[in-house]
Amino acid sequence: MPHTKTSWESMSKRYCQALLIPVFLIAMVVPSLGADKAKDEETLKEAASVLSDMLSSNSIPANVLEGADCVMILPNVKKFGVGIGGSGGRGPMTCRGGKDFNGNWSAPAMYSMGGASVGLQLGGSSTDYVLLIMSQKGVDAVMESKTTLGSDATAAAGPSGATRSGTMTGTDVLTYAKASGLFAGTSLGSATLEPDKDANERLYDKEITAKEIVLQHAVKTTDAGEALISLLNAKLPKHKT
Repeated sequence: MPHTKTSWESMSKRYCQALLIPVFLIAMVVPSLGADKAKDEETLKEAASVLSDMLSSNSIPANVLEGADCVMILPNVKKFGVGIGGSGGRGPMTCRGGKDFNGNWSAPAMYSMGGASVGLQLGGSSTDYVLLIMSQKGVDAVMESKTTLGSDATAAAGPSGATRSGTMTGTDVLTYAKASGLFAGTSLGSATLEPDKDANERLYDKEITAKEIVLQHAVKTTDAGEALISLLNAKLPKHKT
């Protein structure tokens, strides 16, 4: 049976998408291969700037921020592609100390985020994301080697607006993205989170796990991460349960 025009178009589309997958993977891998300690430290400084913007905008309810056990900041997450798109970025996570997360914020551990979406996407974009981990289950999930939002930990767009109150009960991770100068709740779909072992080793000059950094406080905050942690300790010193 001869192929119709529609079937040829469908086959061509699938073929193009198949060709784009390795291109997308290379684009995701190359930045990590080119990373060095200076770039890691720059990411920490960018995260502090993102956090400062978030706290000064009052776009996230104060009691939501105060209720977070951990905060992950992912500056300049890239999204790109044609026909098949994806996103990738990295940034630090820090958790409150103490058994009930009532202590000072820990030294930051570097994480990477990846995710793919199918659909028509032209060009590329860069977005700042902030993830608030709101539960012990969420904390335990992100300590694993790889966590898929929506599967290993429930995730939802966080509530926004300075006058709104209350958190989203039962949600492990609240997600926000910066748009038009303000942070607003956004869905990250089934994005994956994974500790960046190489970056953490570079930052602390030894092999160390994310759990040792943020939960066991095995290292002190480096100079590059000091602005981020000092800001959290000054603006969000208390944990609201």
